[in-house]
Amino acid sequence: MAMAVAHLRESSSGSSINKYLDAGKYVRYTTEQVEALERVYAECPKPSSLRRQQLIRECPILSNIEPKQIKVWFQNRRCREKQRKESSRLQTVNRKLTAMNKLLMEENERLQKQVSQLVGENGYMRQQLHTVNASATDASCDSVVTTPQHSLRDANNPAGLLSIAEETLAEFLSKATGTAVDWVQMPGMKPGPDSVGIFAISQSCSGVAARACGLVSLEPTKIAEILKDRPSWFRDCRNLEVFTMFPAGNGGTIELVYTQTFAPTTLAPARDFWTLRYTSTLENGSLVVCERSLSGSGAGPSAAAAAQFVRAEVLPSGYLIRPCEGGGSIIHIVDHLNLEAWSVPEVLRPLYESSKVIAQKMTIAALRYIRQIAQETSGEVVYSLGRQPAVLRTFSQRLSRGFNDAINGFNDDGWSIMNCDGNEDVIIAINSSKSLSNTSNPTNALSFLGGVLCAKASMLLQNVPPAVLVRFLREHRSEWADFNIDAYSAASLKAGTYAYPGMRPTRFTGSQIIMPLGHTIEHEELLEVVRLEGHSLAPEDAFLSRDIHLLQICSGIDENAVGACSELVFAPIDEMFPDDAPLLPSGFRIIPLQSKPSDTQDSLTKNRTLDLTSSLEVGPATNHAAGDAPCQNTRSVLTIAFQFPFDSNLQDNVATTARQYIRSVISSVQRVAMAISPSGLSPAVGPKLSPGSPEALTLAHWICQSYSFHLGAELLKSESLGGDSVLKNLWQHQDAILCCSLKSLPVFVFANQAGLDMLETTLVALQDITLDKIFDESGRKALCSDFAKLMEQGFAYLPAGICMSTMGRHVSYEQAVAWKVLAADESTVHCLAFSFVNWSFV
Repeated sequence: MAMAVAHLRESSSGSSINKYLDAGKYVRYTTEQVEALERVYAECPKPSSLRRQQLIRECPILSNIEPKQIKVWFQNRRCREKQRKESSRLQTVNRKLTAMNKLLMEENERLQKQVSQLVGENGYMRQQLHTVNASATDASCDSVVTTPQHSLRDANNPAGLLSIAEETLAEFLSKATGTAVDWVQMPGMKPGPDSVGIFAISQSCSGVAARACGLVSLEPTKIAEILKDRPSWFRDCRNLEVFTMFPAGNGGTIELVYTQTFAPTTLAPARDFWTLRYTSTLENGSLVVCERSLSGSGAGPSAAAAAQFVRAEVLPSGYLIRPCEGGGSIIHIVDHLNLEAWSVPEVLRPLYESSKVIAQKMTIAALRYIRQIAQETSGEVVYSLGRQPAVLRTFSQRLSRGFNDAINGFNDDGWSIMNCDGNEDVIIAINSSKSLSNTSNPTNALSFLGGVLCAKASMLLQNVPPAVLVRFLREHRSEWADFNIDAYSAASLKAGTYAYPGMRPTRFTGSQIIMPLGHTIEHEELLEVVRLEGHSLAPEDAFLSRDIHLLQICSGIDENAVGACSELVFAPIDEMFPDDAPLLPSGFRIIPLQSKPSDTQDSLTKNRTLDLTSSLEVGPATNHAAGDAPCQNTRSVLTIAFQFPFDSNLQDNVATTARQYIRSVISSVQRVAMAISPSGLSPAVGPKLSPGSPEALTLAHWICQSYSFHLGAELLKSESLGGDSVLKNLWQHQDAILCCSLKSLPVFVFANQAGLDMLETTLVALQDITLDKIFDESGRKALCSDFAKLMEQGFAYLPAGICMSTMGRHVSYEQAVAWKVLAADESTVHCLAFSFVNWSFV
């Protein structure tokens, strides 16, 4: 019986398996059947059951195949497609890792050579200490092998230039792959398969130097062509002109090149270079483009424009481009410059003495641009509004170049300075020959009847994050911009006619729409169109739209990204702007300054936002009193430049309006900077009170004297109670000290630095904060219960508790002391003071 049941089960199981195999058995498809299925797959990779049945009915060649088998075919086809894509991705990652591994192995080999060299030098020095006297030892220690800045060979004939070229090539290769420069990894740039490349800066060498290594999916000749066209990728390059080119004996070429670069701010002169550029191919197939400065004056600008340039020096630099197996190239970039930092004000010298700045502006920018071109060539980049990548790049370059032109105002471009009114905070420059055109289509140019006027100024920002400020300016345009000024510029570009700004008043609704056009591969720069919504105030135009469109580039808004500066540059455009639309850029540039660690004295008061033009001198920094607190070394330079087209009959009116507008923008930016700065101090605000209050120094004395009178103890140390030091020490007191008015709804009238930091506010905004807003429920109850005691005996101790900052953050404190602040007659209560002891954010 048991055997019969087992046999029955086996028979049943076998039949079910055979049935399953028959239903899903392998089918060998004909070529025609595969082509029919592939056509359907191209239209719909995952057809529904109804679509598969329809396919069988419409295609007779598929009639002998069951619907389930067709379903399996599509499943297998999707799986093969997925595997193919994954295989392609893994192959790409593998190529990147292989190339990156090769770079890292070369870097490791270079470091091992450097270690061996240092060990040998160390042994030699130890031997010298035992064999020579102290003076000889000192002399040997101080000696440093440096690269000569200028070759002594004759640069006036081809043979001499070829000798200089070969020497430049050898020195460049020793920097790119050898130990001629002590390279250290650039902070914030870590190598990896998804990184742009490996970046390093010099630790100790003459001038400033940076190096980059990376893998790019372009051929060496294409890369060399792009990199030699420096104005296309180096935004600070104004002009590059090849004066002489002749072939070298080994198949290479030698060029004599004159280059001009823009100054980044109105406070420094521009740079120019007279260099030899040598292009050659090495025995291993690598392509090399190296460059160095030549001695002598060489080429240069006209005599009228020469005063606007300082001749700088290129030490042996260049590009080493090696072809990779399987396609692509490995690039080594070296930039080594001497930018003559002595010619700029002391506060700006970090821009010209920092290898990190050179790496950000030149070395990293070059490699990023090459990577961008490679991705666009492969079709990896998707752009909006149907614009081609090359067109969008051109827009970005034209905006940046137009903004640089406005900042620098070169004489040979037609710019001249107007007579100033004695106040140098805003510079007004006029260009009567200015025309807005794209060189590819001069017929679309706008030549203004009067020209273009530029109003520009520079400021020093203290403790203001550049990325945060530019992000605010971009997202909250209504906080600083005048819509009528934008409307005037936009109308001038559209119609070519001019009027005094604001003659057709328009109401700005406060709404702006940002439409992205494109971005660079690491999103460090954004290109976008901004629409500002407005409506006319004139009754006859009430139903007409007064929207304004701006083409805008924004960079440096990521606080964690490595960038040379943060910028917001824009220009009015027509709604349907053509590829060669005329542009008149205006905007903001914020460049962070890196102070030297040895700087213990600073020419600026702590935590302030100042106008640079009132205090800049080329030379040593001014020393302050020993009692001044050192700066926190988080400074940056803000440069503002706005351009206005004008008619010759209205030049003076437009100049007056432009000057007033720029001062208004400066005031708005200072207000914003004060709000986002941790210190919360404005340019003109020291420890200053609201109108109607006694002077800050008087109130400081009242606060300290009342504390001593009521509590029998000193708020400040006795030795700090003389003269103005009372206010200074109260301002810098570690506890948060706040004063509020005696009204039905008490508002704050004064706070020291710690108090502003605790409330996360500013002195201006402090007057909008009421006493009850900073306490939680338990804190308000404690204050109410002790308020009668406070008014009766003059002081009260409040228990530990929690209060709130204006940003909604909780602040804990160990104890709070409240006391009445008495005026000079000791009978009038001026306000109430609170001291929060040992406060911290929760």
